[in-house]
Amino acid sequence: MLDFISIVAAAALLASCGGKQDAAREASDAPAQAVVNFNADSAYAHVKAQCDFGPRVPSTPAHEQCGAYLEAQLARYCDTVYTQHADLTTHDGKVLHATNYIGVINPDAEKRILLMAHWDCRPWADNDPDPAKRHMPVMGANDAASGVAVLLELARIMKQKRPGVGVDILLDDAEDWGTDSIDESWALGTQYWVHHTHVPYYAPMYGILLDMVGAKGATFYQEGFSVDAAPSLVESIWATAADAGYGKYFIAQKLGYVTDDHKPLIDNQIPCVDIVDMRQSPSGFFSGWHTTHDTLDNIDKGTLKAVGQTVANFIYSIQQ
Repeated sequence: MLDFISIVAAAALLASCGGKQDAAREASDAPAQAVVNFNADSAYAHVKAQCDFGPRVPSTPAHEQCGAYLEAQLARYCDTVYTQHADLTTHDGKVLHATNYIGVINPDAEKRILLMAHWDCRPWADNDPDPAKRHMPVMGANDAASGVAVLLELARIMKQKRPGVGVDILLDDAEDWGTDSIDESWALGTQYWVHHTHVPYYAPMYGILLDMVGAKGATFYQEGFSVDAAPSLVESIWATAADAGYGKYFIAQKLGYVTDDHKPLIDNQIPCVDIVDMRQSPSGFFSGWHTTHDTLDNIDKGTLKAVGQTVANFIYSIQQ
């Protein structure tokens, strides 16, 4: 999923810019006053609720049970909920019974943004340090229950205080059954959605994708496809994070290219930014990525707060 060449090339640049980053973090120590308060405890509870079902691998009982939970949560907070069922064929010939859930807020607003996170889990822990566990499914507390949890808490906030724009929340399925050798093997649910949008001629101003947004020590560098497709949007979101005091999480440096759910949108002329935890590590991601260690004990409420409050502040800064 990650372009390692770009990470290597960026390493020297990041080292040389360390002083500038430190100065930016110091400058962000006095956070701006927020219009709404993102509740990290509530988001954490949504992470736990998803994990309590077990690994949400498509075409399993845990996946079906969690899907019903997500649909019910969206129905509590959104004006309308759309459910998309699709049989999707994987790179290894499996047919997945996948479901996308779309919650709509302010359906009559012409100016719209799309918030996204995938809700399925990887069926095998192929990056696990123990070879004997690499056939086991991933619990997916961070990848991807964290992103879903942040969006559910944002939906709750927006029900209480309406934003100035329309917001559509896409919980997409079948993202994580991919293989590194085939880019198109990832993000199957999103690939389906871009060709079967929940309403005809759907055209948001842009999308924001949340992926792996709950781990301890998270660092959100600026992802390459996002910067190339929507540089001003990236700049605005990272500036919003700095203004809120979260500069230590949101690092204003480009680092690598991630094949993720935002790519099908970009390929279909919808600008989209991926807020994804990227690190200077062998995998390019957090230590539990695609392992059996992606569990609830690694989720940090501070990280959930940093991401959720940043996205909330950004949404409420947009005027209709």
